[in-house]
Amino acid sequence: MSENEARPPVLTEEQLSRVVGECEARLTEYAELAAHVRHEINNPLTGLIGQAQLLLREELSDTARRRVQTIEHLANRIRDTVASLREIQTPQPTPRPAGGAPNRDGADDPPRH
Repeated sequence: MSENEARPPVLTEEQLSRVVGECEARLTEYAELAAHVRHEINNPLTGLIGQAQLLLREELSDTARRRVQTIEHLANRIRDTVASLREIQTPQPTPRPAGGAPNRDGADDPPRH
């Protein structure tokens, strides 16, 4: 870093804890929203997929069959996209060693995959 570049402000442990808490609260809100969206979309989507599958058991013209297959295919794509919202999870509190300072040796860090 050159002398002319501005250095980021150094945060106190209290400020850092507050920022982390605010971020965790925001992530919790996002996770709750994602769960609500999943639920609200999955309920009617399950019915839509089921009705398409029932229609495909019937005798349909080739055109109608292709249209119902398209509906089923697109509904399954929506289902898969909504399922990816499961990745948004409520953050788990970060454990701190005695004394309150974060452990920097990595011994308590979760395994990385």
